Amino acid sequence: MSTPHENTLALPVGTTLDRFIMRKQEDFPYATGELSQLLRDLALAAKIVNRDVNRAGLSSIIGSMGQENVQGEQQQKLDVEANIRFIRALTNGQEACAVLSEEEDDIIHTGNCQGRYVVAIDPLDGSSNIDVNVSIGTIFSIYRRVSPAGQQATREDFLQGGRAQVAAGYILYGSSTMMVYTTGAGVVGFTYENSLGEFFLSHPSISIPRAGQVFSCNEGYWFDYPAYVREYLTQCKRDQLSGRYVGSLVADYHRNLLKGGIYLYPPTKKTPEGKLRLLYEGFPLAFLIEQAGGLAYAGTTPVLDIVPTDFHQRSPLFIGSADQVASLLAYAAETASAQRGLVAPAAEN
Repeated sequence: MSTPHENTLALPVGTTLDRFIMRKQEDFPYATGELSQLLRDLALAAKIVNRDVNRAGLSSIIGSMGQENVQGEQQQKLDVEANIRFIRALTNGQEACAVLSEEEDDIIHTGNCQGRYVVAIDPLDGSSNIDVNVSIGTIFSIYRRVSPAGQQATREDFLQGGRAQVAAGYILYGSSTMMVYTTGAGVVGFTYENSLGEFFLSHPSISIPRAGQVFSCNEGYWFDYPAYVREYLTQCKRDQLSGRYVGSLVADYHRNLLKGGIYLYPPTKKTPEGKLRLLYEGFPLAFLIEQAGGLAYAGTTPVLDIVPTDFHQRSPLFIGSADQVASLLAYAAETASAQRGLVAPAAEN
């Protein structure tokens, strides 16, 4: 007897996102439709943001707003626009009881206290690349609420930890617009057809190669990287791996997901806790990569095992092909062992 996962992936390339979601829901007798509708709401907002991105240079929505967001980063006009689009879609869809956005300081309540789900979202990742027409993206994460239905969502709904995610994904706005997501049964990808206004199944079962020929990091911070990261990257260069770094997390991640590779954002002297946001970037991308057969670590800890304590908590990120991440971890373990060996034993009394 085939599993629900096998039945879903049997759908042909070219299946619309709506039909795919409907068929997937049919595979689970106890599904009630809320999660399916949430994915549709996200796809709807993505279509609108895709339109805005495609005409950004003509519509006076490129450039900075002249103010900082809660992360201390300069807000771009399209950051604000995308934030509005996704919050509005999730509010009007009435399936999410609350939203947590990278652009906002606190929980956004949708008014639907009966909703069973909450959504954490980075509405527009890589927005500093908007003005130069480089690929950017949206990253999202969905949790089943733990607070009682009928009440407003609480902090605990968003701080359950990465293993509690029921769905996660991203939308890449590039040479084509893609929506890639998982509900815990593999990873699927849909490509947007502008003339028809539909997402179509284009990647029915995404698996990351065990090893790739690419490493992705900002080598401008080389001298601030931990020694084991520099040693690993030096070996990558000796092995003649290619350095590829767009500076837009979704774009770098997407390439490595399909082709194989490793993305690194290590801790630095300036950001010793890491720079990437755990709830909006680390957790959803780690969930996806594990479902695709890869690994995601924050230093030497699996990203999904971190217990979050703050909405805007930051973390290092090493993510990608399993063999490459494992190799980096081996360098980290070797360095830690050497450091322990240098510590003199305590003097006896």
